[in-house]
Amino acid sequence: MRVVAIILALTVGSNAFLAPARPMRVSRVALNGVSAADVKTLREASGAGMMKCKEALTENGGDMEAAAEWLRAKGLASAGKKADRATKEGLIATYVHTGGKLGVIVELNCETDFVSKGEKFAELAKAVAMQIAASPTVDFVKSEDINEEVKEAERQAEMKSEDLEGKPEDIKVKMVEGRLGKILKQKVLLEQPYIRDPS
Repeated sequence: MRVVAIILALTVGSNAFLAPARPMRVSRVALNGVSAADVKTLREASGAGMMKCKEALTENGGDMEAAAEWLRAKGLASAGKKADRATKEGLIATYVHTGGKLGVIVELNCETDFVSKGEKFAELAKAVAMQIAASPTVDFVKSEDINEEVKEAERQAEMKSEDLEGKPEDIKVKMVEGRLGKILKQKVLLEQPYIRDPS
């Protein structure tokens, strides 16, 4: 027994004189021809999930541009599926301004009754109603809703401004287009500063 203990002590003691083991290096191994660095780069550029980026790069043989296009197409497809879903649930929120001279009714829809009965959804509906009440110049929800007739009518009205008289036609057009952008921005709800946080 004593001999075994001495050999064991010598074995353990002799390891102290050996050179320390080198730290193990992790190399960026390409799996299926796709490196982790490429996945990271595509993920940062696209905002897609890591596994989707890896799948996109694998499907496109490591071509970054083709993978980005593939992700874009997949993203549009999934957004298209969501757009087709029916929003049959929701609630109607009201806001009546102090004095009762201004009131807003908003219908806010969602996919499930579970969401529509939630407190945060009711708060959102109330906030949207207050935002509309605070934006008297608003006629449209988003800028894509403005038709060409409205744009042309505003353009013609601005062309008749007195301060444009005597200016060359090309200068008038540039000035009117600049003013038109500002005028139309005031008519779009999504372009208005949020009443609870104007920044």
